[in-house]
Order: sequence, then structure tokens, then C-alpha cells
Amino acid sequence: MSILSRVRNWLFEGGSLEALPERVRETIRRQQERSEILIGWAQLALIALLATVYQTTSMPAGVVQEDYAFETEVFALYALFAAVRLVLAYLRRLPEWLLYVSVIADVGLFIALIYSLHYKFAQPAVFYLKAPTLVFIFLIIAVRALRFEARFVIVTGLAAAAGWMWLILYAQGGRGGPPNETDDFVEYMNSNALLIHAEASKVIAILLTTAVLAIAIARARNLLVRSVAEGAAARDLSRFFDPGVASRIRSAAMSIKAGEGEMRDVAILTVDLRGFTRLSTELAPGDVMKVLQDYQGRVCPLIARHGGSIDKFLGDGILASFGAVAPSTTAAADALRAADAVLEAADQWAAERTSAGLAPLSIGLAVASGRVVFGAVGDGERLEFTVIGDAVNFAAKLEKHNKDEKSRAVTDAATYALAEQQGYSPPGTRERRPGRPVAGVADPVDIVVLA
Repeated sequence: MSILSRVRNWLFEGGSLEALPERVRETIRRQQERSEILIGWAQLALIALLATVYQTTSMPAGVVQEDYAFETEVFALYALFAAVRLVLAYLRRLPEWLLYVSVIADVGLFIALIYSLHYKFAQPAVFYLKAPTLVFIFLIIAVRALRFEARFVIVTGLAAAAGWMWLILYAQGGRGGPPNETDDFVEYMNSNALLIHAEASKVIAILLTTAVLAIAIARARNLLVRSVAEGAAARDLSRFFDPGVASRIRSAAMSIKAGEGEMRDVAILTVDLRGFTRLSTELAPGDVMKVLQDYQGRVCPLIARHGGSIDKFLGDGILASFGAVAPSTTAAADALRAADAVLEAADQWAAERTSAGLAPLSIGLAVASGRVVFGAVGDGERLEFTVIGDAVNFAAKLEKHNKDEKSRAVTDAATYALAEQQGYSPPGTRERRPGRPVAGVADPVDIVVLA
């Protein structure tokens, strides 16, 4: 790609949009559509302001020729045009060619109004070159910046510069009266005289304003494109992270590194889908994933609703933590409330599958609590936030112990007591089984059966 092509692409396109995913291009298109609505309202506000200025300003020394005072009709027609354009913008039916027509209409309106002044006040054409209406031209150039596309700013600026140059040439040609050219600035300011240098400076000011705005908008558009692309990527990536972890990553003051961790007092919830391994060998791959999605789609929102964070999916298993991503004084209580909600949802799911003629699936879960390390692990290129500690291992062993207890959900007595201290109220009486041997745990464990 040549340097000229790169500059043109940077200035007018904000980078290569074709290389972006369709969802990103669609987001940018929606942003542009909202910008056109803003521009439409800005046009109506501008015409209202200009009409007010023209209708409330008098020139005591001027001799107004009513036959040439057609501002009211021009303002009304332009307001109608701007209103139609605004409606089309709201309907998302604004064609690109109409955007350019709108630019020409804006510039043409001001040039025509300025041009008409020497007729209206019976003055030579050089009279209109001193009209304060010129300042509104800078405003209509700035309005085009709302779209975040430099090309419309450039077209507006070039049209405005060309229009003003036409007004200068018309006045200089003498067709609107003697030009009275002068090099005396005082004479220029105090009479209907033409000072070419002064008019040239106005054209230069229009062009420089256009150039500065175009560059600023090109830079802003490049940032917009990158921001939209990165925002879309972040939204997609956040689906692979727990919301709490995603928020922690976004708000981190410094780059997160592997090996960094913090001690946390947490509760751990592990959930397992019974018989899923056998079922996965009997169903088609697509059906296996549908069952898994149905199961996780019911369980995960309940965990999140009670303040839990999904640490990881282990096939059909789910490891969730409470109080790890953000410290919590009710971690154990929240974990048991989540466990109760998951058990209720599992019963409903089993009933739905039975009524649909499908084999019901059950779950097993366990809750444990303790102090763990929460932090990032990985090789630097691939990181993962996780919890590490005895409580995590203990929860996994308790979940497997359900088979020995012929239960679906258990916790240890210490975690249950802690949860009650934190405000947990069980939905019913819970059976306590003291001194139970748990595989992999040295000392007997006092078990509380949740279901």
C-alpha cells in the first residue's frame, strides 16, 4: 500500500474496516446513525438561532428593500429539509448521497443569505463581505465533526471556502457595484471597500479550521474503531471469564502477572452432574453439548445470583468460590443459599426431563470453607484466576463422599455453623452425621447432609 493510500485510509476510513468482524462494523454503523440524528437536531437548532438573529436584528443605517427580504421563506424551506433529514435519520434510511446534499444545502444557505444582503440593504456587493453571518460557516463545519468522518468535514470546509471565494470574486468583478479595492485597512473597516488580503485571510481561516478538524476527527475515528473493536472483543472474552474476574482484570491498576495472589477466607461450592460420563458415550456430540448447556445454564446463574464466582468448568463439574474475587463476610452463608437454589433447580430439571420422556439426571454437590490463595496462575502468556488451598481439595472430596453417604449434597459441620453465624437459615431440618470417614482426609469429619 502506497503512502498516499495509507494516509487516505487513515484520514477517511479510520483504518481498514473491511478487516474488522461484521459485528464491529455494525456497531460502528449504529454509532454513525446516532451521529446523524445529533447532526439533524444541530441543524434545526442552528436554523432557529440564525432565524432569531435575522428577525431581531435591525440596521438603522440600512435601507431595507422588502422585495429582497426573503429570509423567512428560506428559513422555512431549510427547516423543512432539515426535519425530513432528521426523520430519515431516525428511520435509519438516510442514504449517503443525501449527506452530501445536506452539506451543500448548509453551505448554500449561508452563502445565499450573505449574497442577498447587498440587495436587501441596497449596498454594493462588498457590503456583504463584512456580514457577521460568516461565523456560522465555522459552526456548520464543526457540526459535521459529530459523525466522526473526516470526509464530511473536508467537503463542508471546501464548499464553504469555495462559496466565500465566489462571493469575493463576484464583488471584485464589479457586477454588484464598485468594488472600491484598497490597501488601507482603516478605509476597509470604515467603508464599503474591498481589501483582498482581509478576504484571503478568511478563506485561509476556513481551510485551516477544516484541516485541523479533519485531522482531529480522523484521530478520533481511529480511536473509535479501535475502541469498538476492543470493546466487542472484551465483551466476547468476558463470556469466558466470571463477571467478577472480568471486572477485576478491567480495573487492575497494573498488568496482572502470574504468581501474584492474596489470602482469602472463602467458601467453595463444587457441583457434579451424575452419570454424565456414561451419557456422553450414548448420545451424539451435539446432544451431549445441549445437555451440558442446559445443566450449566440453570446452575451458573443461581451461583452468580448468590454472590458466587465460577472458578472453572471441569467437564460436567463446576467449581465456584464465594468471597475470593472480592472479600465477603457472608461467604459460607451465600454458598449454602446457592446450594439450596441449585438443588431446587435440579429437582425441577429432573421433573421436566421425566415429563418429556427423557432419563432424569441428578447432581451432587458439596460446600466447604477455609483460607485459600486467590490469584493468577499460568506461564505469562496464558493466565487464569483460580483458588488454591485445602478448602478447594476438601470440597472436592466431600462431593465424592456423597456416594458413601447416599446423599446429593453435603457440607462439613464447621462450614454449616459458620454459615448460620453469617445469617443462613436452612429451608428445613438438616441431618448431622458426626465422625464420618472421608476418603483422602486424615481425621473423621462431622457431616451435615443438605439433601
